[in-house]
This record gives sequence, C-alpha cells and structure tokens, in this order.
Amino acid sequence: MTTTQGARARARMEVTAAIKDEARRQLAAEGAPKLSLRAVARELGMVSSALYRYFPSRDDLLTALIIDAYDSLGEAAETALAADAGAAPAQRWVTVCEAVRRWALAHPHEYALIYGSPVPGYSAPDTTIQPAARVALVLIGILRDAFERRGLARTPVSAELAPEARRMADELMPGLPPEVAVAMAAAWAQLFGLVGFELFGQFKGVVEDRDRFFRHAAAQLAHGVGLVFP
Repeated sequence: MTTTQGARARARMEVTAAIKDEARRQLAAEGAPKLSLRAVARELGMVSSALYRYFPSRDDLLTALIIDAYDSLGEAAETALAADAGAAPAQRWVTVCEAVRRWALAHPHEYALIYGSPVPGYSAPDTTIQPAARVALVLIGILRDAFERRGLARTPVSAELAPEARRMADELMPGLPPEVAVAMAAAWAQLFGLVGFELFGQFKGVVEDRDRFFRHAAAQLAHGVGLVFP
C-alpha cells in the first residue's frame, strides 16, 4: 500500500467512525426507527450523496451499528472470562453474566438496539449472526469445560422434548448432553431478560439492591445449567 493509499484508508476509517458516532447519538436521542442518513449527513456537514458512499442505505448503517454493539458486548464477556480464568466454572459463569449487565448499563441505547424492540422494516442479515453468538459461546465454553473436567448436574427432559433437545445439542452445542443444551438455551434467555427488565425500568419499586439481586439470580442460572459452586 502506498502512502497515498494509506492516507485514504485512514481518512475513510475516520469518516466511517464519525458517521457511526453521530448515528449512535441519534439512536440515544430519537431511537432506531427514526435513524436517518440525511440527518446524520446534515449533522456532520456532509451532503447525503457523500455519506451514501460509506453506507448505501439506512439498513447498512444499522447493520454496522448492530455488529459493533454485539462485538463490544462479546468482547466484554470474553475479557471478563479471561480475567477470571482460574476460578471455578460456576464463578466464571457469574462473572460473565455480571460483565454483560455492566456493559448494558453503560451502553443502554446500544443494548436496546440489539435486544429491544425490532426496528420496523429492518431485517438483520446473516453477517450479524456470528457477532450475536459471542456471549452465548463464552457461556457454552464454560459449560463444556465443566462437563469435560468435572461433569454437570443434569435435569432430564420430557420424552416429547427429547428430539428437539438432541437437535439443539448436535447443531448448536456439540459436546454437551441434550438436557444441558436445553438448560443453556433457557438460561441465555433468562440472562437477557434480567438485564432487560432492569435496563427498561421493569424492576422499579420491586428490586432495590440490584447488584446483589443480579448476582444471586446469575448464581441461580448457574445452578440451573448444572454448575455447582465449591
């Protein structure tokens, strides 16, 4: 790459970052459904045609913001896991859950973008699937490690659910028993339900000490997937 090409690449990265930053500001102020490329361009002092060279449509910009949010959240979970690598699996599970909550409280509008109400008229492309899976893969990794090293407490599933449980294990969580795959899917949904309830005000007047409440709830989720505290 020549010096000129390198300068152009850096300039493009800087403009792309500025577009995303302004879009996030608009998400916070107006919400995702009202995100407008024209409004972003206006705030940045750009003509719309120039911005379209970076993001051809609103959906392309939304997708970039969604991927960034999932990657940021996934990185928070992975960093927390690495920092607690020597702990027992159940404690690592709680540590990752708390990292998810901290990220959401620090980035409420980005959390709402990926786990809030769907944006009317927008359909997320396949490019969002891998970033979206990062937190789940961290938790699954904790379960797989515990299962291989110490085993997991397992709750049998009903005969009618057994085929679906086997499919989930085979396709989504290879190496884990079907009943653990079912418990993991339920715990994953409950984790983001807990975070969403707090973030969107559903715990107002109900839960006062939210730090301790969440830690307890995350430990209960750990028990539910078969992890045992030492």
